[in-house]
Amino acid sequence: MSPTWYVNPAARLWTTTPVTGVTEFHESLPGYAPTRLVEVPALADELGVRRVFVKEESSRFGLPAFKVLGAAYAVSRALSALLGEGDQALPLQVLADGNLPVTLIAATDGNHGRAVAHLARLIGLPARIFVPDSLTAAAKYGIESEGAQIVELALEYDDVVLAAKEDASAAGALLIQDTAWPGYTQIPQWIVDGYSTLFSEADTQLAAAGAPAPDLIAVPIGVGSLAQAAVRHYRAKSADRVGPVLLGVEPTHAPAIITSLQAGRLTSVPTHPTIMAGLNCGTPSHGAWPDLLSGLDAATTVTDQQAATAVHDLESAAIDAGPCGAATLAATRTALPKLALPPTATVLLLSTESRTANPLPNHL
Repeated sequence: MSPTWYVNPAARLWTTTPVTGVTEFHESLPGYAPTRLVEVPALADELGVRRVFVKEESSRFGLPAFKVLGAAYAVSRALSALLGEGDQALPLQVLADGNLPVTLIAATDGNHGRAVAHLARLIGLPARIFVPDSLTAAAKYGIESEGAQIVELALEYDDVVLAAKEDASAAGALLIQDTAWPGYTQIPQWIVDGYSTLFSEADTQLAAAGAPAPDLIAVPIGVGSLAQAAVRHYRAKSADRVGPVLLGVEPTHAPAIITSLQAGRLTSVPTHPTIMAGLNCGTPSHGAWPDLLSGLDAATTVTDQQAATAVHDLESAAIDAGPCGAATLAATRTALPKLALPPTATVLLLSTESRTANPLPNHL
């Protein structure tokens, strides 16, 4: 049986180096605006805490998920390096004027691939996106709507990533992947750095709402990149307080991170179909792993039914959440009794995609 719970009592004492300058890059992009932070008093009452907020990533630069934050920053950094400006992220218009003869390639189980395809379209570059044949029709349509070529494979996600890697190497293309492995770490780290804007926005919005810094933050985990960004933000050495409890959540059908944490080493696991398609990853990111092992307080798994219930409950609160994003509510419901937060606690749930990006099956 796969593990369903992990806790690291020392995580809140661990510190790391803060990421700087990324939010300013995103603020310079056309169409930038912070996504909504929604307070849900009914959930606070249910969970027995003072305040619950949901960071709703249902529309980010016109896309239905947070992934474009990482893709935009990584694509800019990588293309800037090709133009001889490797120490900065050049504006998209400068990159578009650079006449770069390069194709962008990515593997995806949904939102990351669309984000890479979107950036390629804005800059005027071709894109080739590799997907498993289990990807939803809505996700495939979203990628194709950006003008990208889709390569659909009857493989598990990890093998789709390998196929994209091999194609990029053979074609001399630029692989923009949010999974790191030995020898491929810089671009995935830029993607992680790009996600830091989400947390900086949340800090500002919580302060504007008169809320204290959160006591618990629930983060969806696929390969671990967003969770790594959360760890790097909230465990930064510049923090003037003990950081929040960071709770990671995975599907019961793809528990790669929690299995690795329990084992104390990187471990790949077999995966099975899940409505949480964006979290259906069997191999953790090599780059994310050290930070997750040191700085993640707890991890748990949730079932498809628990995630679907959370989708509907968030919809009742006028929050547009797909199953990957709603999984954070499902996880918090099961984890709070084990974490023993005080009734004065503030909870932040990260809802990382819209329901449009990953619709629920009709039976759920």
